[in-house]
Amino acid sequence: MAVAREANSSLHVSTRAPGPGHLPLVERVSAETVFVKAAMSEKAPLLHYRLTTSDAEPTDGSKRGRAKVGRDGRGSGEKPARKLGVLFGVVTPTLLSMFSVVVFLRIGFVVGQAGLYQSIAMFLVAYVIITMTVLSVCAISTNGALDAGGAYYMISRALGPEFGGSIGIMFFFANVCGSALYVLGLVEAIMSVFGIPEEGGAASAGPLQVLPSGYLWSVLYGTGVLFLCFLVCLVGANIYAKAAFIIFIIVTTVLVSVFISFFIVRPVGVVLPSFNSTSLTIANFTGFRLHTLQSNLLPNYTVDYTTGTMMNFATVFSVMFNGCTGIMAGSNMSGDLKNPSYSIPRGTIAAVLITFITYNLLSLLAAWSCDRCLLQKDYSFMGDINIWPPMVTIGVYSSTISAAMSNLIGASRILYALSKDNLFGGLLVLMRKTSRSGNPWASVLVSWLLVQVVLFAGKLNTIAGIVTIFFLLVYAAVNLACLALEWASAPNFRPSFRCFTWHTCTLGIIGCLVMMFLISAIYAFASIAFMLLLLMLIHYFGPISNWGYISQALIFHQVRKYLLMLDVRKDHVKFWRPQVLLMVANPRSSTGLMTFINDLKKSGLYVLGHVKLGLLDGLPSDPLQSCYESWLSLVDHLNIKAFVNLTLADSVRHGVQNLLFITGFGGMRPNTIVLGFYDDCTPQDKLQGKILVSTGYGLDTVCLTKDPREHRSPFFPSVRGTEEEKDLQEEEYVSVIADAVKMGKNVTLARYFDQFNREEVLGSGRKTAGQQSMTGPFVDVWPLNLLQPDSHGYVDTCSLFLLQLACVLQETRTWNQARLRLFLCVEAGCSMQEEEETKLRVMLKKLRISAQVQMVTWDEVVALHWQRLGGRETGNLAECAQSEEKMEQEERAQNEDGNEMFPNNAAQLTEEYICAVNNLILRHGAPRPAVRFLYLPRPPADINRYRAYLHQVDLLSRDLGPTLLIHGVTPVVTTDL
Repeated sequence: MAVAREANSSLHVSTRAPGPGHLPLVERVSAETVFVKAAMSEKAPLLHYRLTTSDAEPTDGSKRGRAKVGRDGRGSGEKPARKLGVLFGVVTPTLLSMFSVVVFLRIGFVVGQAGLYQSIAMFLVAYVIITMTVLSVCAISTNGALDAGGAYYMISRALGPEFGGSIGIMFFFANVCGSALYVLGLVEAIMSVFGIPEEGGAASAGPLQVLPSGYLWSVLYGTGVLFLCFLVCLVGANIYAKAAFIIFIIVTTVLVSVFISFFIVRPVGVVLPSFNSTSLTIANFTGFRLHTLQSNLLPNYTVDYTTGTMMNFATVFSVMFNGCTGIMAGSNMSGDLKNPSYSIPRGTIAAVLITFITYNLLSLLAAWSCDRCLLQKDYSFMGDINIWPPMVTIGVYSSTISAAMSNLIGASRILYALSKDNLFGGLLVLMRKTSRSGNPWASVLVSWLLVQVVLFAGKLNTIAGIVTIFFLLVYAAVNLACLALEWASAPNFRPSFRCFTWHTCTLGIIGCLVMMFLISAIYAFASIAFMLLLLMLIHYFGPISNWGYISQALIFHQVRKYLLMLDVRKDHVKFWRPQVLLMVANPRSSTGLMTFINDLKKSGLYVLGHVKLGLLDGLPSDPLQSCYESWLSLVDHLNIKAFVNLTLADSVRHGVQNLLFITGFGGMRPNTIVLGFYDDCTPQDKLQGKILVSTGYGLDTVCLTKDPREHRSPFFPSVRGTEEEKDLQEEEYVSVIADAVKMGKNVTLARYFDQFNREEVLGSGRKTAGQQSMTGPFVDVWPLNLLQPDSHGYVDTCSLFLLQLACVLQETRTWNQARLRLFLCVEAGCSMQEEEETKLRVMLKKLRISAQVQMVTWDEVVALHWQRLGGRETGNLAECAQSEEKMEQEERAQNEDGNEMFPNNAAQLTEEYICAVNNLILRHGAPRPAVRFLYLPRPPADINRYRAYLHQVDLLSRDLGPTLLIHGVTPVVTTDL
């Protein structure tokens, strides 16, 4: 369809065959072509699902980030068999991660520093936070199929690639630091048994204490332990899963022995580790004594003997919280689980309950039976009081090395998922390499090297705060993802796990953020800033995903709510703004007008309308669906803020009527329609040689290329040739104008906007504005109805509408240097000249419109009109007054007529007069204006006069450059506050 083909027949509808690679958007629809497209569109979701669930080898395109076969661009052929269930896949790794360092090496530290009351409070706070997170994890994991990547996969598919990618990197670093934390915990446990005391403590060394001590030695031991973990992970997750269950049995046995020891071991003195001292210090295991419990109830923060730093609530909590960070261990194994949606909720909740009960029981038993000195100075006291001391040592070694491997595997799987999603382009391309069994050995290698770097921190408590901050940030993101899904109220968000609300998500987010800043405000700010930096990098440089954006669902939810609140009954003229429907025949010749109207809309509604000729009868589906992608790409290319509305009709007139009836919602409906002018100018292709970039494909869209970001030429038909006939006739064009006026819409005809160069006009204005304050592009306004010289009024609805649109254009940021020139046509001998000028200036002042008023004498021009009517004198004021009075009476009669019939333009205008008016406008156009605003009279009531009407408007605006002929029907200005 077309209605804005400026400088050419704007309403001309071409049926010519398109050029290569072009799909005609304005044509008689081919049933066969539409059938093929419809079949592809309808089968796309089913085909997509089959590819997702198949085990076929990926195509060549699957080796490139987004073009992979299968869900979310992942190659289905590379997935190893999923074999793990609830116990082996979720409960076991989660318990091992949470029972590692804290349960054996830091329970005494927490109780000794914080006391029993604060220790229980810490566990309650920590478990409230992680329980809220677990509920969110369970909800997301039971809302659809879950792939490898764990929390990263959940967040990225819920919040989009920007948030998911940035949080994924943070989660990767959290697992890297967590692995280093557990390795250092193991080294600390080894040194407490086999290490030689530092600085003069060799004399008191036992027979088993043979390992040299010191920072470098600790790093060396940690490197050896980490290399052992690396070898296991390099073989694959299946080997780890099998070994994890054996380790789990060992750890369980050790915990049982610890509980038994508290009850059956008699009071005994324990030799404390000696640091910087040759003397022996002994603390007591008293057994269950009331005075021991009372002495351990309140906090007593001291210096940590391993780091030499003073402890407080935040630092102790950061160490303790690491025992709660293993809740994602089961989620990280999502790619290896038989049924992640079933296993993750049950396994994670069970593990959380078990660890919570265990930690609180151990805290109570330790506070009831151990001196505070023992708890503060010997972190491995559980081994000293055990019925068989080596038992605890075995448990510590087993659990910590298992947790280190679990985090190392988790980090490698996250890195592998990031590389497959191609969020960072070629930066992670090497991380996609896998072994024949599907193990991502390259990701394991890189993760191992980064853990090795973190090991140089040297002390467990040094990096505990960093690890805690990272995990808290990830937990907050998981809660945010679930909260966003819940708030979006999307019908497809219906998880089978329903034990959550937006309150739990919000509480989880607030708890995580508060604890982050309590632990370390510096680390919290740094981690958030790093996450935001990654988010912006992915947003601006990352590829486009087809995962769906939660922001779109949230925006839809809010927009719907506010549209319902936008009551048209409360509209007021002082809040009026232009809401434009621009009819476009072929975008190739309309880019100048499209960008200009974008400036003119003043934050109002802007819709690009297009009519495709054809009938839906006999077609299998809507032929317009395949066109929207090209139109939206053009909107992005032109950087305009516009909607696109296409319709199918048997004629242009009916199509425009359809769009005027249905476009918009509630109070956001077009009040102004813009049409390109109907003339004989040959349209020019402004998109020739241009390249548009697709914004990506939805899940249900058929992608015909391997790379959705592939550059391609605009998908629009070629412009009309010189010899081609127009399908749209003059009568139908004027009928469109008449229909719009009948429907109460303001009408604007745009002519010669193929000559409009926005960059040149605005660029020159800004350049000269820097030299002289009174320069800039000019906007000329002729508020008089020049095709009805009998009327001398400047204050009718249409004239005020012209002034308002010109003022709106000037108020936009890009046109703020423009200057309005208002031309007032008067007769030299008319006594009303000064009075009219004064009235106009007063009106402009009241309307707060800044414009330069210029008086134009048009005696010679208007004389041609009076001579046509038989007037003997050019300045016959009596006849002028009579004609004006007659026209006013007709206007009043029309206003009183409920049917609002069109007035019959009685004035018989000659071409000589109209050409004289045209020359008058040209003579007063120095300096040349950027655009002109002219008064457009209403179409005649007689259909037989449509051709003459269009011919008169054509003569009036010929060769004037970019021109808007405007007819306003609604009041748009007010002088009220």
